[in-house]
Amino acid sequence: MAAHPLARLETLALIAVGGFAGANLRLFAMGLFPDVPSIVLVNAVGSAALGFLVYEAEYAGHIGSETRTVFATGFLSSLTTYSTFALQTAFASGPLAIGGIIAANYSLGAVGVLAGRALARRVGEPRPTGGETA
Repeated sequence: MAAHPLARLETLALIAVGGFAGANLRLFAMGLFPDVPSIVLVNAVGSAALGFLVYEAEYAGHIGSETRTVFATGFLSSLTTYSTFALQTAFASGPLAIGGIIAANYSLGAVGVLAGRALARRVGEPRPTGGETA
């Protein structure tokens, strides 16, 4: 059965609000730090958050699919900016800068996903409730 049109509209509105918030947070980060470090930062943080969302669904499932969709599609897709990363790489001053920008974005993005996964595993593990200890 298809979702009610208003439910779909609500999801789209939430994605738009998340996108607005993510884009503004990225702009704020770009005001705090120089261009390349700010983009590396938002991409790494966004990768960690997305890694958490994806793996949390597998390990625990506390976050609903609609919430994951809105957060990942709206907020995180506007926070992260691989198009700016590509432009920064294209306009970098030389091979060393190009390599550094690429290495920083991809390596810290991968580390972010692994950190998000580790956190999701921790959230998904059953907690001891007390009782006897061995």
